[in-house]
Amino acid sequence: MKGHIPPETTSFVGRERELAWLAAMIATSRLVTVTGVGGVGKTRVAMRAAARAAPLFPDGVWWADLSTLSGPDLLVATVSDAVDIVDHSPRMPLQVLREYVADKRLLLVLDSCEHLADECAGLVRELLAAGPGIGVLATSRRPLSSHGQDLLVLDPLPAEGPDALALLTERVAERAGRRALEEPGAAEAASAVCRRLEGIPLAIELAAGQVGPASMAEIASLLGSRFDALTRSDFVWPHRHRAMRTAVGWSHELCAPLERLLWARLSVFRGAFCAESAADVTAGGPLHPEDVPRLLDNLVAQSVLRRDGERYRMLDTIREYGDAWLDELGERDDLAERHAAHFVRLARRAEAGWTGNGQITGYRTVEQVHADLRAALDRLLATDPARAADTTGRLVFFWTCSGHVKEARSYLERALTACPEPSPARTRALTALGVAVSLQGDYALAARLGAEAAAAARADGDKDAQLGAAYMVGLLDLLAGRPDRAIATVDEALAGAPGFAFDSGAHLRCHLVRVFGLTARGDLERADRMAHELREHCVLIDEVWTRSYLDYQLALIALSRSAARDAVRHARMMLNAKRALGDAFGLALGLDVLAAALVADGQAQAAAVAYGTSDTLWRGLGHPQRGTPELKPVRDRCEAAMRSALGDDGYDRAFRRGAATASAGAIAALASD
Repeated sequence: MKGHIPPETTSFVGRERELAWLAAMIATSRLVTVTGVGGVGKTRVAMRAAARAAPLFPDGVWWADLSTLSGPDLLVATVSDAVDIVDHSPRMPLQVLREYVADKRLLLVLDSCEHLADECAGLVRELLAAGPGIGVLATSRRPLSSHGQDLLVLDPLPAEGPDALALLTERVAERAGRRALEEPGAAEAASAVCRRLEGIPLAIELAAGQVGPASMAEIASLLGSRFDALTRSDFVWPHRHRAMRTAVGWSHELCAPLERLLWARLSVFRGAFCAESAADVTAGGPLHPEDVPRLLDNLVAQSVLRRDGERYRMLDTIREYGDAWLDELGERDDLAERHAAHFVRLARRAEAGWTGNGQITGYRTVEQVHADLRAALDRLLATDPARAADTTGRLVFFWTCSGHVKEARSYLERALTACPEPSPARTRALTALGVAVSLQGDYALAARLGAEAAAAARADGDKDAQLGAAYMVGLLDLLAGRPDRAIATVDEALAGAPGFAFDSGAHLRCHLVRVFGLTARGDLERADRMAHELREHCVLIDEVWTRSYLDYQLALIALSRSAARDAVRHARMMLNAKRALGDAFGLALGLDVLAAALVADGQAQAAAVAYGTSDTLWRGLGHPQRGTPELKPVRDRCEAAMRSALGDDGYDRAFRRGAATASAGAIAALASD
């Protein structure tokens, strides 16, 4: 199936009538909103309905989780990420998204819209107007303020019906085994629990999480005795169905004191988190770091947390309760600062491992915690702009490689505005912003930023900062077709900071610019020798990013020497490295080089398919084919050779096949043939 829907991690019970209604609505209405109280199961029903509707949407079903957003600023970026737009152009994000959906037949699922209902309604109106073939399925505690939507108000499961009881018994069996359901009075008690909790799925799951330490009969009794007291509580939290409030409050009351404290403190996380992060952010006072893994497992057992592999997630309704308790404890500012500090350290660790075998892990970790990095940077922009500038500067190669160029630019511009005084942090941000805008093709602004960053680095007296600025200026010279200037810029910086190429990321990137410059001006012997020397050490230390671009250069050098087989081999090694990094720009570049190598090797049909696939990637990036200028004549010769070998019709058919089937699987196949 094309697209992405989160996998279901637990069994699905009932809702066949609602699913049938949703299927009919999705087939006939372009906007369908599933509403209902917190915990009623909107997300699970939407997941199941979206999967069933997939055959209606040949361009896929795409899921956007909006629960991680604290405000509307990144709404369009989040939806763009969800549909796999990796746009490197300076165009406005909404314009890019509108253009992307214009000719698509896809279903966009917007999950958890309630805190952004008005903004979501505006975005939906824009997208439905731009793309006549798209549909939108939204989940929200309140309807979107949009005309023409079909509403499905999702009620709880019938409290005395078979589905509520089946949900309770399945969850109890998963956690405590069937024996807990066979004890005297268990069946009657289970029915009583379902009635008391009015069939609300999350409330039932929370109750199921208490079975084991207590019997089903004891759970029913405890719940009954606390129901009135909890619903009369003066504890402030948003208005919800009283059974849901009771179930969450009751689960909180039954947690041990340290479990409650951890629950409150974990509410600071916006996305999924690992045990190490949880311990680093939440430990303190009576909560010791070594206790956190055990307490996390306890909260999973009680359905307060969901676990997926090694990572944990808290549902919105549960997070809201914990967040309110965090206020009651007076710890909000302290936890927000600790959360920001943790992700600053993570960014520093990722950057420190960039030149070695921690590079791939760093990329994957930064992508996993993207939502929390955003939250941390938002906090720092308000409280410590210099630290925000420094941190975003350290993230630029991770974010731009992962397709977050616009987001990197936005955070860097905000940080520089908030941090106007000269400092090493500002210098780092200037350099990083120059890299981002260069990738967007805004060369005039990049030139101004490069000059400013170079001057700031000299004023700081920081040799590594000077290397970083030299790389940025050298990169711009390469892209603008000035290889001699690029070489001169990095050579001057390297002469002022002698050392091993792998002493720092900036050092290594300057050496890479040198290889590119030598190739571009035709000094192939020196370029080949230097590329092989650097690549050998990259392989030795398991560095990937630089190695991928060295393979790109070695493929070009091999093509210039008519060594087609070597060119194919290096192009495929580049593609596999870029696949590991998730670098769409690098994949598009690598496919262009692979196409040229394949046609030189007499494989015109495969070359045309690769070329069609790269064209789809380039269009997704928002640019025509890009790269350093010396690649253009290679592309021109490649296309002429393919047309000569296949004929215009044969070339066009193969090209269209590659363009239509562009996917991760298709790229993997091209990289491994």
